[in-house]
Amino acid sequence: MTVNPKPAATVVLMDDMSRIYLTKRPVTMKFLSGYYVFPGGTVDKDDYIQECEFSLNEKRDVSFDHAFYVAAARELFEEVGILLCVNNEGSAVRMNEETEITYRRQLINREISFVSMLKKEGLYLNINALTYFGHLTSPKKSPIRFDTRFFLAQLPKDQSPKPDLYEIEKAFWFYPDEALSAFQSGKISLAAPTVLALKTIKNYVNGSLLMMPEIQR
Repeated sequence: MTVNPKPAATVVLMDDMSRIYLTKRPVTMKFLSGYYVFPGGTVDKDDYIQECEFSLNEKRDVSFDHAFYVAAARELFEEVGILLCVNNEGSAVRMNEETEITYRRQLINREISFVSMLKKEGLYLNINALTYFGHLTSPKKSPIRFDTRFFLAQLPKDQSPKPDLYEIEKAFWFYPDEALSAFQSGKISLAAPTVLALKTIKNYVNGSLLMMPEIQR
């Protein structure tokens, strides 16, 4: 029986040297254990919101639901502590460490929604910080399936990743070609969608358009 794919979002985080951030999943994880992945996860029901309420600088792809953008920003904050938010004047913001740790733990434990956090702190999701560049759906034969939207985000100024130790064993900054070479030599494990995303980013850094080829499977 074919499993219906779960909607999901993943974020390629890039710094000002065009390096990308890959995290290694613990071997205790049931899915892709030991693999290097980008921050991301499934779209929660609480990610489906009225898009004008808690987001600013909106210039997005309208071919899919706004919830994918919310999920991408939430997962990036949950997993590595990067906050893609602005105040009501559109200026970038960051949280103090204690507040950040508290909210991340509450989000991971599903004690609070991302939107509730934004409302409480008077923040808005900066949609323009997320650039959509691709869409992949897991093969029909897969026992676990995802309908995933891929986004690129530039590392905000004065922020640095702080991986959640439960979901992430290790994390590294790689140049895209370094990560692909490490995969080809067997030093790291990458799933096929991650490889395709890395190739897309590598081509983008070298001057190509930022768009991952869509594969129907």
